Formats: sequence, structure tokens, C-alpha cells
Amino acid sequence: MADVTRETLIKTLEEIALLLELKGENPFKTRAYRNGAEIVQNFDGDIVARAADNDIKGIKGIGDALQQKLHELASTGSLGYYEDLRAEFPPTLFELFEVQGLGPKKIKAVYDQLNVDSISTLKVACEDGSVASLKGFGAKTAEKVLAAIANREKFADRFRLGDVAPLAETLLERLKDHPKVDRAAIAGSYRRSKETLHDLDFLVATTEPAELTKFFTELPEVHEVIVHGDTKTSIRLENGLQCDLRAVSNAHFPFALQYFSGSKEHNVALRSLALKQGLSLNEYDFTGEGDIPEVHEEGDIYRALGLTFVPPELRENRGEIEAADAGTLPELIEKENLRGTFHNHTTASDGQNSLLEMAEAAQEHGLQYLGIADHSKASFQANGLSEERLQSQIEEIQKLNESFENFALLPGSEVDILKDGSLDFDDALLSQLDYCVASVHNAFTLSEDDMTKRFIRAMENEHVTMIGHLTGRLLLKRDPYAVNIEKIIDCAAETRTIIELNCNPWRLDMDWRWWKRARDKNVLCSINPDAHKTEQLQFLAYGVRLARKGWLRRDDVLNTRTLAEIQEWLALPKSKR
Repeated sequence: MADVTRETLIKTLEEIALLLELKGENPFKTRAYRNGAEIVQNFDGDIVARAADNDIKGIKGIGDALQQKLHELASTGSLGYYEDLRAEFPPTLFELFEVQGLGPKKIKAVYDQLNVDSISTLKVACEDGSVASLKGFGAKTAEKVLAAIANREKFADRFRLGDVAPLAETLLERLKDHPKVDRAAIAGSYRRSKETLHDLDFLVATTEPAELTKFFTELPEVHEVIVHGDTKTSIRLENGLQCDLRAVSNAHFPFALQYFSGSKEHNVALRSLALKQGLSLNEYDFTGEGDIPEVHEEGDIYRALGLTFVPPELRENRGEIEAADAGTLPELIEKENLRGTFHNHTTASDGQNSLLEMAEAAQEHGLQYLGIADHSKASFQANGLSEERLQSQIEEIQKLNESFENFALLPGSEVDILKDGSLDFDDALLSQLDYCVASVHNAFTLSEDDMTKRFIRAMENEHVTMIGHLTGRLLLKRDPYAVNIEKIIDCAAETRTIIELNCNPWRLDMDWRWWKRARDKNVLCSINPDAHKTEQLQFLAYGVRLARKGWLRRDDVLNTRTLAEIQEWLALPKSKR
């Protein structure tokens, strides 16, 4: 039997849902498989073992039919229903679902009418005018599809931090649990919290390197062994991600961890500093004439060079070595510093959980407050709230808050910034909210000057507390729209407007490269998950990682304040905050 993982179950259910959509099946049937994939993904326990034992009856959302299919897949490694369904379509058809702007209906149209069954045939059909001639498409759609294909090719070998983190941490725990491993870590871009990465670099300290590299090639997640040696091995996972393992001695581990964490530019600057002190630094040790520093931990390397320890997130050669030399590195924010968060959605708009469910989840995460910010009416595609529905939600939140102790829901709204910079709700309604997140959800093609003016007009409104997902980017899928971020930061400083660090792994927006400038201008950050279901409150961990990468301290982040402090702050006029 082939190895079956949680990811196998999820991927299979999601692909069944897509295939049923292509066949034009009943949408309720399609939704059942998609909901099943989410339940499997978020189940707290060994869902694969329980499915194999046919012990998932009673799990909410898993009906009898789905239960039997999961049992068949988990116990045998295959699913006949899925194989038969997939055999009805070309194997390359699934490539089309990775193209921004193409949903099942459009894919069905190009497949049925143009025999488009792959990225390559789609590209040809766009270039020769065939796609533009289809009803419901047009020349603009064809241009957008071609741009999306170009983006896909550009990002083909990259992965989002949030997509690989759960699997990365699972593999790391497997290595740490091995009896012959003294120390283990993930290095590279992942340790530096880059928003996207090419691969994962694992490092272990061991006296049995060959045993560890062999163990690594035999992990159940391994799809392909690229190269296997006694001290280094490279594997590829089912999702195409390459993982490298280096096995070193305990004495070499601190040097290897520092070296392979990078960045290349940081390491070059560090080696240059070592040479000025008569030392040579590499991935194994210090060498040179005279006394050689004693190193047991990574921090000893920095101290030996007269530096304070540089947190991995800062190692991009963007002033961190100079700050470490001067002793002025910031004390970076920690996840434990967060007391609440803003910008979360419920079933009132396009979220999947109720107000109460979101509140209970927030309390389980140890939060003191949770801001609710469902969409405004202009976001009709997200079931945006009318004035009447928002007013009703405010009243519902007030009633719920009476039942909480040491916790509160904060009524807010994610209000659309319209094309001219005006807001989707009037000031009279916005004044009844605790806060307002103002975001752009359409008209992405404005010039940089017009888009910047659009944001500035919104920020000048006294009821706009913060700007949501500033550049509108979707990592590895959609480039940011044109906007002058320097001017936005300057305006935020002048108008006392918060800028959100949207920590949905697809966004991580505003980009970490701008946060130090914002911090130095006294612009506050709010780390917000943009959660559309309870599980996505976990995105806060990615937000903290990116905030650290942006040199942010506890006091630079709004939602490190207690409930009492945040209520007092929100009660102030915007100009006094």
C-alpha cells in the first residue's frame, strides 16, 4: 500500500470537488467534498489512522458516503471513485486551476469548446484569439490569462512560507525524535522568515551521519530521492518542494547553522568582519593565527566578533551588522506579546464561522479581544453587509459581549475604498463602530498616482483606523498593484492611521521591507489574520515572524495592548492616538 498522509486525503477530496464542477454536477455534492477536505485538514488528531480503521463516523460534516471513501483511500492507498472520475479528463487539465482568473466554469468552456486541456494549449488559444472569441471572455480576459500564465512561469519553483510551514515543522520533529540526533534545526530562507522560498534546509548534529541521511530518505512524505550521501541528502516531497539535509558533528553545528541560515549577503559581511580581526569564518569553524574563539552555540560566533546576537529574521545585510556592532538591535516582538487582533470575518459576509464561534476560538488562542470586520456592501462577491445588516451585527456583538468575562468582540467593518477614495459607508454609520479597516478590492489598474491619492483620501477620514492589505498582492499569484508606499507611510504618520500587516500566508502585506521605515516614522502596525474561519487565527504566528523581519518591537504593534488599553485607545479621537 502506498503511504497515505493527511495531505493525500485533502488533495484527493479537493480534486474530486474540482472534477465534479467540471462535469456540472450538483453544487451541493461538490461542496460536500470541499468541506470534507477542510475538515480533514483541521481535524485535531490522526485522521489518517482513524479513517483507515473506519473510525470517523460521527465527525461533524463527514457523511456516510464520504466516510466510506476516506476509509477506502486511507486503508488501500487508492480510491476507485476518484480514479474513475479522473480518467474522464486529460491529466494535464489540473494545471488550468493554477491560473489566476480561471474558475471551473471558464475552464469547462475552453475545454469543451476549444479542446484546451493544459497550460500550453491555453497559452496558444489566448495568443491566436480563440479565447477572446468565446462568449463571456473577450480580449481583456485573454490578456489577463496570458499575464497569469507568465506569473505562474515566473514563480514555478517557489513556495509560500505558510504553505510549507506545517510540513516543515513535522519533518523537523521527526528528526528531533531520532535517538541519534543531538540537535536539529531548519536553516535557510525558512529560518529567516522569507515570505516565499525555493527549498528547505535541514541541519542535524549527530555522531551517525549516514544513518540520519538514510532515515531522511525513508520519511513517508518523500516522493523522490534526488541525491543520497553519507552527510548530505536531497529529497523532493509530493508538492515538488526540495528538502536538503546536512548531518554534521556537534562541534560544527553552530557554524553550519549560522552559515546555512544565510543570507548570502549577511554571511559575506560577517566573514569580512572576521577577516579584519584576523579570523577566517566558514561553515565548519573559525581559523586563523592566535587565539581561536571557543564556540558552543550560534550566538558565540557573533560575540566572538564583538557583535550582539543577530536574530535570523534580520540577516539580510540591511543594517543589522552595524546595529549589532553598536548594540542597538531592537528587542523584537514575540508571539506571546499579542493580546488581540482585528480584521476577521464571519458568516455574515464570506466567513465560515459565526460570531460566537470566532469569539470562542479567539479565547482558546489566549486573546483578550477579537475585531470583527465583515465586508461592506460594495464587495457583493463576498456577501458584503448593507447598512442595516451592519447595524444589526453591532447590536448582536453588544449582546454577546454581555456574556464574556475578560474578553470582548470589537465591532468593525472592512470598508471598501471606492475608486475615488471615498468609503462604502457614510461617517454616521462608521462612527458607531469601534474601528474601521479600509481596503481596496477592485479597480486594481489605476495609475500609481491615482491609486496613491485613493488611499490618501481614505486615510484622511477620521473614522479609518487602519489600511488593510496595502498592495493587494497574492504571493506567487498576483503582483501588487501600483502604489507609492513611501507616500502612504508618510500619510499614515501624519493622519495617525495604522497600517495592517495582513498575515494571511497568501498576502503578508505590507511587505516586510517597508516596516522599518514605517516604524521610524512612528506608524503603528496591526498584525491581522484576515481570518475567514476559526483555524485561520493561527496565521498570527506568520504575522509575528514577518513583523520581526521588519524590525518591529512590541510597542510598534497595536494589538500587543491589553483589552483595557485598546478600548481606551479606540475611544480617543484619531488625531490624539
